Formats: sequence, C-alpha cells, structure tokens
Amino acid sequence: MADHIIIETPEQISLELPLAGIGSRSLALALDTLIQVVAGLALFVVWVSLRAPDLARGSGGAKAGGAWTAALLVLAAFLLQFGYFAYFEAIWNGQTPGKRYLRLRVIRLSGQPISAYEAVTRNLLRIVDSIPVIYAVGILCALLSSQSRRLGDYVAGTVVVHEQPIELTTDSQGTGPQPATMELPVGVELLTDEFLLIETFFARRHQLTPEVRAQMARQIVARLASRLGIAPQDRKNPEALLESLARSYRRTGRP
Repeated sequence: MADHIIIETPEQISLELPLAGIGSRSLALALDTLIQVVAGLALFVVWVSLRAPDLARGSGGAKAGGAWTAALLVLAAFLLQFGYFAYFEAIWNGQTPGKRYLRLRVIRLSGQPISAYEAVTRNLLRIVDSIPVIYAVGILCALLSSQSRRLGDYVAGTVVVHEQPIELTTDSQGTGPQPATMELPVGVELLTDEFLLIETFFARRHQLTPEVRAQMARQIVARLASRLGIAPQDRKNPEALLESLARSYRRTGRP
C-alpha cells in the first residue's frame, strides 16, 4: 500500500501528497461520531420535553402527534448520521470537525477541492461502507486499495490526504512578512515558457486546496531556482516570489 499519491497537474508538475491511512481516518471518524452522539442526545432530550405533556394526558391525539414526532426524529437521526459528513465536507472544503482536528482533507484525484456533489455522493455510500455497523466493508475496501479509498471514494473520485501545514512567510528575524519582491542578477531573465507556467498556476490556484497550492508554488520555485539563482532564504514565500517574478517579466513588455 502506497503512503502517498502523485498528482500530475496540467502544468506538468508532479505533486506528492501523503495519504491518510485507516488509523488516522478511524480516529477522525471517532471524533465525529462523538460529536454526533452528543447531538443525538440533545435531540432526544428535546423530543422527550416536547412529548412529556402529551404522554401525561394520554389522549388519542397524543398518539397521532407521537407518530409524527417519531417520524421526524427518525429523519433527524438519518440526517445527523449521514448528512453531518456531507454538510461539513461541502462547506469546509473536504473536512469535518474530526478531519480538521487531525489535519485530514478529502480532495479530488486531480488535487482540486471537492464540490457538494462529491461530498454528498461519497457519504451516501457510507451506508454501504458502514455495513455491518463497524465499517467492515469500508475498512476491507481501504485495505485492498493502494490509496486507502473506500467505496464512497471510488464512486465520487476522491481520496483523503494529510493536510500539509503552510509555511509562515516571515523574515529571518520573524518581525513581519517578507517583501514580495526580488531582483534577479543582471542578464538573467524569466523565459516565456516559465512565465506561462507561472501564469497558468495563478489562473487555477484558487481552485486548489491549500496544501496542493502551497506545494505547487514551492515546486515551481524549485524548478526556477537553479537557473535564476534564487537563494534558499528567498524561497520562504514562494507564491509571493512568483508574483514578483511575473511582475518583473511584464515590465519588460515581452509577449
């Protein structure tokens, strides 16, 4: 079983992201389940408090009202069990509270963030993955998968990765942000192909997850570093560095 996934981007850059294994995913699931249990208990307390007056009267209307209340309670329990994951993954860019705490994230196989469609699709399959109760199907599927993917991941085209912390962009003294400027050595210029690579990255960077975006910027800078003479201390803020290089290129007026 591989411990990382390699994503080939349209810019011909290979991104290597660490895969989340069964252990870390199970721990995240345990944290999310704990939240669900607490929310479920709160729902039960609300149901009991709403039903208490009718149960005390023991009327026929109470029985009819009880049937509706019970139906709503079952619906709420279903939404809490499966809608919880889809909701948070859709609004939190592939993370639930448990995944966020453990720095895990669901992404598409292309490296892009998941949409509401992928969030709903992969979590509807959770019904099958959770059979029988202890996620035996999901665990078996993840064990047989080289990328630790369960059935929901296969159907939605997703994978769970460890989120890489983004480096803080501070100067060597840690007194504030690095200036987003760089002066290249005399006679050294950005080539047209290199500029197009940077511009392509800028065009799609907002569609990438934070860890993919940061890693792609680092890899582009690493590709340019040797030819342009970029020192290691100048690479602490790779995205700002790329913006500076692009501005310098545009000032030359070259196509």
